[in-house]
Amino acid sequence: MYALALLFLFVLSLLVEWLSHSLLTNLKLGANHVAAGIAQTAMHGVRIGLAYLVMLAVMSFNVGIFLVAVAGHTLGFFPFRSRTFKNLQPLPSGKTYSTDLPPMNC
Repeated sequence: MYALALLFLFVLSLLVEWLSHSLLTNLKLGANHVAAGIAQTAMHGVRIGLAYLVMLAVMSFNVGIFLVAVAGHTLGFFPFRSRTFKNLQPLPSGKTYSTDLPPMNC
């Protein structure tokens, strides 16, 4: 059961990273702004709820849970946010984008 809980928390951390950096939060449902706003609000609620669920698991003060949550967030950052899979175009000034890390927000 402990290994299953660790696996679940790892997948949950990956899911939180994916939802935080996916284009699902930028839904555009045609001209219906109310439906788009409701969909964005629902996605935000799901993302925040899952993030708080990970936080509650970490607050159990179990080192294994903590390490798996950090590993899930870290591994989720790699494909969803890092420069590895992005095609960065140079700016008109000749420099490339300098946003390596996202702003810290919980």
